[in-house]
Amino acid sequence: MKLPRIPSSEITPKALYLRRREFLAAAGAAFATVTTRDLRAAGLDDVRIPLRVAKKVATTTDAVTPYSTTTTYNNFYEFGSTKDAPSKFGKNFKPKPWSVAVEGFCGKPGTYSLEDILKPHSIEERVYCHRCVEGWSIVVPWDGFSLGDLLKRFEPTGDAKFVEFLTIVRPDEMPGQKGRFTAILPWPYVEGLRIDEAMHPLTMLAVGLYGEELPNQNGAPLRLVVPWKYGFKSIKSIVKIRFTNAQTHSTWMKEEPLYYGFYANVNPLPTNSTFRDQSVERRLGEFIMRKTLPFNGYADQVGSMYTGLDLRRNF
Repeated sequence: MKLPRIPSSEITPKALYLRRREFLAAAGAAFATVTTRDLRAAGLDDVRIPLRVAKKVATTTDAVTPYSTTTTYNNFYEFGSTKDAPSKFGKNFKPKPWSVAVEGFCGKPGTYSLEDILKPHSIEERVYCHRCVEGWSIVVPWDGFSLGDLLKRFEPTGDAKFVEFLTIVRPDEMPGQKGRFTAILPWPYVEGLRIDEAMHPLTMLAVGLYGEELPNQNGAPLRLVVPWKYGFKSIKSIVKIRFTNAQTHSTWMKEEPLYYGFYANVNPLPTNSTFRDQSVERRLGEFIMRKTLPFNGYADQVGSMYTGLDLRRNF
């Protein structure tokens, strides 16, 4: 039997393999509490922390985008405005320890540690299509849990009509938040959803991808994923959740109101937005353009939430 030839680029160097094996042996049962920063400090920059995934759900039959593409082609302006800036400049970001402040119209406001937030929830993997207003898309297996299940724990009141989210501000670790980049966006980054959108079963809070902890460039340690909306709605590195009675005036709405509306539902038809044509998209890794599907292909699940809403005006 002839064995397949493995390219040398895919073979782990012996020295790295031995160091990793020694490190894991020393960590023993405590490995589950080791952070990515700890591993990097030990000289193991390429080590990924696996997650315990209880259930896997596929919402599309499309091929999954390679991990290397998903983690190196990103919009995360806190690290810079180019697609490779997050993976280049996100290495010094410290996603642990972490806490999230909960405010507004709810029965249980307060500051919750990442461990508090994760403890009652089992992690599941959902394969979602992810669409960007710039005309490209990817398919990602996100690991996390229902945002609605988390929000219910805070007991939102009847006055909670919207949910607002804020990203962390750490200019010493996020170079896009200082120097000449400060004119691009005001910080912190702010986004929001209607309460019914936030509670929808498809809306998730992601803590990982591809069965591993979220890399810094993808929004570690906690990010929103709303698969029927354009990517800028899926805010990263969340540090505040606020229940409000008024629609959030989000970051991109303030900066480019003709391009970015509050709803950001994927819509292939012309809208009041003067932004580029959204009728087609390019799946990263493919050369042929695809037709863009209404609500990014999730119309059957979410379309009823917008019955009677003029999607041309509410883009």
